[in-house]
Amino acid sequence: MAYSAFLTYLLPLGLIILFLGAAIRILPEYQRGVVFFLGRFQAVKGPGLILIVPGIQKVVRIDLRVVTMDVPEQDLITKDNVTVRVNAVLYFKVVESDKAVIQVEDFQMATSQLAQTTLRSVLGQHDLDELLSEREQLNRDIQTILDDQTDAWGIKVVNVEIKHVDLNENMIRAIARQAEAERNRRAKVINAEGEMQASERLRGAAEVISTQPQALQLRYLQTLADMSSDRATTVVFPLPMEWLSALSGAPGTTHASKQEEDSEAPAH
Repeated sequence: MAYSAFLTYLLPLGLIILFLGAAIRILPEYQRGVVFFLGRFQAVKGPGLILIVPGIQKVVRIDLRVVTMDVPEQDLITKDNVTVRVNAVLYFKVVESDKAVIQVEDFQMATSQLAQTTLRSVLGQHDLDELLSEREQLNRDIQTILDDQTDAWGIKVVNVEIKHVDLNENMIRAIARQAEAERNRRAKVINAEGEMQASERLRGAAEVISTQPQALQLRYLQTLADMSSDRATTVVFPLPMEWLSALSGAPGTTHASKQEEDSEAPAH
């Protein structure tokens, strides 16, 4: 009799424990529960303790934390017909739990496939130079497109980052030759600009010396001082500038004047 009484109390207690175990759900802060009542959407509950009716209500847990997804490497052809391999990383999170469950079967798989196709379509509209130098703008363009298309699924795309752009060996060598040619061009331009500036300064110096004979004398003495400071076997005999002018101008001038006078004399 005691055994039958024990079973009488134990069986209902066990059923109550099983019912409570199936009815009680504890959701952490980063999760939400999408509750369905007889297959129809009822509410989004959580975090904390929630109660459901087993067999009648069903709860689907949704994680609200940011998901880091690696976009697989994609082969694409740029606008200037260059074949490259590109991979990226995608950051997104669920902001509307009911849409993430009702509107799409597997929101992570759908987001991954959409990211791959968007990566190929967006990068294929740009040249290789833009792909290598304007990554920030390309990241923003891809993020905007993905965010607009996943909005119906209750997903917010936080960020998109292009990680690697792999080129074949021939293209790498071509880019290296292009960079070398660009550096040579810049060197020649800088050299030409330096020659132009130097010629302008020399012209200004010549104008000053032509108007100031004393400047030419000082420059002559400075040149002699520079030559004497070097360790050389050159022997320099300085002469007054007036002697040099007389020696350089007198004979040639007399001979030239004589020829001009002979040429201008009338023939008899």
